[in-house]
Amino acid sequence: MLTYEDITAYFLKAASGVTLTTHPEHWINSRSLEREFASTCHSGSCEEAENRSTCTISFTWGTLDTALSLDGPIGICDFFHEPGQDCPHLHTRDIPALVIDLSYSLLLNGATISDTVLFSLIQMLKLRASEHSSRAIETRPGITMALHDSRLQPEAITLQQRVELPIWHPEGMRGLHDLHDDQHYHASGRFIPRRHREIEEEEEDDEEEVVADNPRPEEWLPQVMVEVCEDILQVLEALDSVPSHGLPR
Repeated sequence: MLTYEDITAYFLKAASGVTLTTHPEHWINSRSLEREFASTCHSGSCEEAENRSTCTISFTWGTLDTALSLDGPIGICDFFHEPGQDCPHLHTRDIPALVIDLSYSLLLNGATISDTVLFSLIQMLKLRASEHSSRAIETRPGITMALHDSRLQPEAITLQQRVELPIWHPEGMRGLHDLHDDQHYHASGRFIPRRHREIEEEEEDDEEEVVADNPRPEEWLPQVMVEVCEDILQVLEALDSVPSHGLPR
């Protein structure tokens, strides 16, 4: 089964393979026991990082993820009661996808930009980022403001993207379609599965025998991480192209 260490290792290996510089950090929430990963990424050397755009990639690994990685669905089912073939604990296809958040930032270094130029620039960057992101499901541009000489000025251009990885779905990335059909969004950004009773009522006539799902994310996740890192690199290049449009570094 997949572990938290496996996911971070896949990402760091993929990033190294596409020459993406990373600065990983790890945390654990002592109350919820959730594990958190974040890494600032940039192209080029660290000495040049101040003059380049950056991306922070982050995700949260929950306690359910840990339980599945250690014992699998059978182990979780056995913890609560005697395993039964019709037990919903065996259906990992209903578990929310792991959400990876990508936060890009490009400092404007005090450049004076008109609202019209800034709006045009943001729209261009959103379009280019979307075109070069094969795995992101949404791209949201933004601007951070700072107070300079008693007036607000744009400080940085930002882009927010999210990538969903259905690591516990037995059909891998193809399972995203099922998750979007059978689940809805929570305010946190993760998917919440519909009550099993609703799904069971819909499939009652079709199900004859239910067996435990057997996801194998280790077979497809390394390549997906490579694609995610390639997307990050291309979006960073799009952001770094901003100076060619007349903005000073």
